This record gives sequence, structure tokens and C-alpha cells, in this order.
Amino acid sequence: MQYLANFTSSALSLVFFIFAITAVGYLLGAIDVKGISLGTAGVLVVALAFGILTSFVPSFTLGGKEIVLFDDALKTKYSLVSSIGTAMFVTSVGLIAGPKFFRSLNRSFLSYIVIGIVTIGAGVLVTVACILLDKSLSPSMAVGLMTGALTSTPGLSAAKEISTEADLVTAGYGIAYLFGVLGVVFFVQVMPKLLHTDIEEERKRFIAADTVKIAALADDLKQLEPFSFFPFALTVALGCLIGAIKIPGINFSLGNSGGCLVAGLIVGHFGHMGKIDLRIQKSTLNFFRELGLVLFLIGAGVPGGVNFMSNIKLSYFLYGVAMTLVPMLISYLVAVKIFKLDLFNSLGSITGGMTSTPALGALIRTAGTDEVAASYAATYPVALVFVVIFAKIVILIF
Repeated sequence: MQYLANFTSSALSLVFFIFAITAVGYLLGAIDVKGISLGTAGVLVVALAFGILTSFVPSFTLGGKEIVLFDDALKTKYSLVSSIGTAMFVTSVGLIAGPKFFRSLNRSFLSYIVIGIVTIGAGVLVTVACILLDKSLSPSMAVGLMTGALTSTPGLSAAKEISTEADLVTAGYGIAYLFGVLGVVFFVQVMPKLLHTDIEEERKRFIAADTVKIAALADDLKQLEPFSFFPFALTVALGCLIGAIKIPGINFSLGNSGGCLVAGLIVGHFGHMGKIDLRIQKSTLNFFRELGLVLFLIGAGVPGGVNFMSNIKLSYFLYGVAMTLVPMLISYLVAVKIFKLDLFNSLGSITGGMTSTPALGALIRTAGTDEVAASYAATYPVALVFVVIFAKIVILIF
């Protein structure tokens, strides 16, 4: 029994759970029901389920030895996993979109700014309506639900900074986060089917319309190593520095996620630093993007599962559903009816407006092209700024 206890405590480590959740998550994500699947978001479902399990059984004793599944120390480690994953994902997205992003800025860029504002604005209006209609709903819980519904970790952090009930903010985030992620993931897959879209034809038109000539770089650029770790690591480091810059007065910063996205766009645009080659092969970026997404989903999902059970109420969950669905539907109508955006750019801008990392991954898989990342990258920073600002405003006013 003692041998079993020693073996179990060694095997049931954080590393084991990260890869076990990943493996089971991909199995779940591969299940296809009438063309709809979770894909990589299956990892999130398994991570949340594990988090819910650990909320009931945070530890157990085996052979006189305590086996800890979740505590404050592990929560910190999962947070680190999430941060690393986010940095890897958004940096990859920025580097992929960078070569075309700045060259393709035109009047449609204004539409992405408006969509980002409309998405967050609609989420805020639903939140305010919930507070006014339900007198038992505290502003802290409501804003937590909003940031979870919009899957905005920076919004969560901003709300916790100013709230006197930070635990309620975190609990609300955990309650709404599950549907916040899965709702957008399913939305970008279901909409093409509801519209009876020929994905192949839509992809051809989208790629043809999105074609931008990219100036060739000199062939004498020097690669420091063959696996592109240097330019990727440099971009992440630069992104962390950009994200740490605070705007005076409102105490706002892009954070690591927003900073890494901006750094990726900049490095992807220039592609070199002096004679040093900073270009990274698309296949490598796809790998970094997928790995980053998996780490983010696990790092956010397990603690999210724990928080999900702490203050769960059916009414709170339904409020979160409304805070996810209403902004998406309004933003889609604005994108299509007012700005006349095509399907892929509309959905890409919505994933950016919802600040939804997993949904972009699902959209890329559905569209069959990672060019949709450009509209995500254009909308995401705007939405990020406004969700942080409005999260603070709602708590201050109410």
C-alpha cells in the first residue's frame, strides 16, 4: 500500500494531469455530430470537469499519504500554465496576421473598431439590465458573469482590482466562462450551416478578396537557429514589455495577451531585425498556436471548474448565457447588415470582439484558412480596452 501511495503521488502530478486532460480532451473534441464538434475546446470541457471534480475532492489520503488534486499552490501553477498558453497563442496569431495586417488596413478597419465596441457595449447593457431586474444580484457578481461570458481575463483582473467583493467577481467569471467559450465556439460553426454556406466557395472568395502583395525580404538575412525559437521568444518578451505599459489616468494596460498580439503584428510585419531573420514558417506558428491554446484552456479551465461550483445558481448561469448570446447576435447583424462584411470576416471580428481565443481556433478549423485571424486581430485590442474600462465603470456606478 505504501508503494502504491508513493507511486500515485509521483504519477498524479501537474504534468500528468496536463497531458491526460489534453489526451482525453482531443478524444472528446473529435466527436462529430452533424458536422459540429468541440475540436480543441474539448480540452476545456475536460479541464472544467476535472476542476468541478476537485472542488468536491480537493485531496484524498492513500496509504497514509495525502494526495492533493487542487489547492492554492496548484491554482498558482495553473495560472502560470494559462499565462504561458495565452502568450504563445496570441503571439502566433499576431505573427500569422502581421505580414498582411498593416498593409491591408482600409475603410473596413473602422468596421472592426465599431464591432469591438458594439460587442462589449451590448454585453454591458445586458449586465446592467440583469442588475436592475434582479435586486439580489450584486454588481460584483454581475461583472464577474460579464467578464466570464466575454471570456476576458483582463476584464476579470480589472474588476477584481476595484471591487470590494473580489471573490464574487471570480465566482461569477467561473459560472459564465463555460458557456462563454462553448457558445462562441458553436456559434462560428453553426452560423455557416444555418446560412447553408458553401464553405469551399466562401473560402475561395475570401482568400481571393484578401490577397495582398507582400514585399519580398532580402535573401541575405541570417537565421540564428533552425527552429525559429529565437524570433518567437523575442516576440513574446517584447509583447510582455508592451503589455506592461500603463496609460496614465485610467491605469489601463494591454496585459500580456494584448501586448503579445501587438508585438506579433509588428514583428510579423517587418520580418527582420537588421540582418537577423525573424520570419517563422507557417507550420511552426500553427504548432505554437495549437500548443498555446491547449495550455490556456487547461490553465483557465481547471480553476474555472472549481469556481463554477462555488456560487452556482441557475439564474446566474442564464444571465451569463444572455451576456454571451446577445452581443454575438447584435455584432453579427452589425457586421453583415451595416458593414456588409463577408461571413468569415464577420465571424472573425466577432471572435475578436468576444475576446475568445478558443473560438478563433474553431473558426480557423471551420473556414479552412488562418487568414480569418486578421479580423480577429483587428477587433481584439479594441474589445480588450473597452471590457476593462466598462468592467470598472459598472462596479463604480452600481
